[in-house]
Amino acid sequence: MAAVGKIRVLIVDDSLMQREALARGLATDPDIEIVAKAANAYDARDKIIEFRPDVMTCDIQMPKMDGIEFIKRLIPQYPLPVIVVSSVSEAVFEALQAGAVEFIVKPSMQPGSDMKSFIEGLKAKIKIAATAKVHKGSGMAAPAANYAPPAQNSRKMIAIGASTGGTEAIFSILKELPPTLPGIVIVQHIPPVFSRMFAERLDRQTNLNVKEAETGDYVTPGCVLLAPGNMHMVVHKFGAKYGIECFVGDKVSGHCPSVDVLFNSVAKDVGKDAVGVLLTGMGSDGAKGLLEMRNKGAHTIGQNERSSVVYGMPRIAFEIGGVEKQAELSAIAGMLCSL
Repeated sequence: MAAVGKIRVLIVDDSLMQREALARGLATDPDIEIVAKAANAYDARDKIIEFRPDVMTCDIQMPKMDGIEFIKRLIPQYPLPVIVVSSVSEAVFEALQAGAVEFIVKPSMQPGSDMKSFIEGLKAKIKIAATAKVHKGSGMAAPAANYAPPAQNSRKMIAIGASTGGTEAIFSILKELPPTLPGIVIVQHIPPVFSRMFAERLDRQTNLNVKEAETGDYVTPGCVLLAPGNMHMVVHKFGAKYGIECFVGDKVSGHCPSVDVLFNSVAKDVGKDAVGVLLTGMGSDGAKGLLEMRNKGAHTIGQNERSSVVYGMPRIAFEIGGVEKQAELSAIAGMLCSL
């Protein structure tokens, strides 16, 4: 039995070596208890019923049933927070779409691999996942075609920030937006390589032109620029245009890229002509930046508690006065169109 207050974790991986390595590493945290280990989805199902874990870590590539299909079947019956442990692959986004709340890149088992860093990252994600709400996929909004276009569009940029639960939240918004809206800049807390994969996925699945941002890009209508996974992104005004700069720097508000870094630059150079949106995520990144945007005259929106996977970042922003309007995730696309 786990000690009172400990987070009960089930490890699911077809590799005995991986299971044991994860169990040994996680067991060093006094707040985490490994209650069971499973080699496949069917074994995991039985262990879930028997041990009732608080969080499950799950491999994607497994025999009998892969992790994505397992999550799709699991979540409707057992809304258990799942952290996907995967190699570098777009499959992680399918797992998040299926209902997983987080993912982490599986380390190499070869000597010299940074196993310690991986374990520390996984511990942090388990603690976040233990507080997360499990949703069955993206929120559904009314089609963008049903929104009446504004008589005059005075807004020049939309800035969005997100963390845990953000990939699906961002997708659920962007897929409803028409390409006639002002350009969009986004910081999602996501590892390098995956930021490019995420941008490419959004580009394929929405009506917008989405790319991983590079220094020298310009913010244009119908275009979405996503901050690279290991670089800060800021906006600069060049005459009537707005350009992007991406750079390596220290973590700000605990992150690189940082939502606060982006929002502060938008407040400074775009001011009242911007709209800021802060979505689901742990911590406070983006809260002060959203307040700065609001103080400069921008409209600001915060995702509400009910629709957030983790109501951290938008909660702090609301508490300090940075949120002009709170909204359900499914309503945000319509609000952006009406603005």
